[in-house]
Amino acid sequence: MDHRIAATLSTFGTISLDGLNAKAAMLERLDNKYIVPADRLLPAFERFREHFDLLEIEGKRAFAYDTDYFDDADASLYFDHHQNRRKRCKVRIRSYVDAGFSYLEVKLKDGRGGTVKKRQRLPRPELGLGAEERAFIEKCHSDMYGEPLGRDLLSVIRMNYERITLVAREGSERMTIDTRMAFRAATAVGASRDDMFILETKSARGNGIADKILRAEHLQPTKSVSKYCVGMATLGLVRKHNRFLPALRKLEVLAHPVTPAEYAIAAE
Repeated sequence: MDHRIAATLSTFGTISLDGLNAKAAMLERLDNKYIVPADRLLPAFERFREHFDLLEIEGKRAFAYDTDYFDDADASLYFDHHQNRRKRCKVRIRSYVDAGFSYLEVKLKDGRGGTVKKRQRLPRPELGLGAEERAFIEKCHSDMYGEPLGRDLLSVIRMNYERITLVAREGSERMTIDTRMAFRAATAVGASRDDMFILETKSARGNGIADKILRAEHLQPTKSVSKYCVGMATLGLVRKHNRFLPALRKLEVLAHPVTPAEYAIAAE
């Protein structure tokens, strides 16, 4: 993590995982995403400190995430997002590396454009999607949209990054801040700059304290920021990515092709 951001984080008050869980889980929320370099983010952090506590678990304040994204052979879930279809979802297995547990997560959009996340604990994430997991995905999609997803999903891209989480002292608002993003697929790998951050504000109405602070610093949300879709475009797995160009340009992810042997080493 950028050393300036790390130094600022050391001055924040903290909240435990139990304290965070005691607040609303924010599985249904309105999100805004911002892509910000460290030097533009520092003034906002000074003001965040007045309103937010930092998640701390066993002395750690930044946590490693490893995510395996699933799509079909035609990248249908990617293109549902690229075309901004109302009925769209993402499917992933997310491993919380430091905590030692994993979830199958299905993210969907509701009728007002909010994010609804459903998840199921996975004791053996390395096994991927079995019959029970696929049934869970179909049920999530049917419950939201009245029809099953009906796609043959396979692992298409993996990514890891470092995340910090800020929790508002009042109310249930939260914010995640991701950095050091690395993407890998069978044919290419890529990574973002260490001083670039993706902020995701999560609030009931999409206009929380963090959004107001960021606007006061002349920082505006970046449209169509999806780490999955950015990774797919960056690694050359899809030809069409116009919708995600603003995010791609801001993140400045560098990618290069790899051989199967090199990919195997990167995946270890």
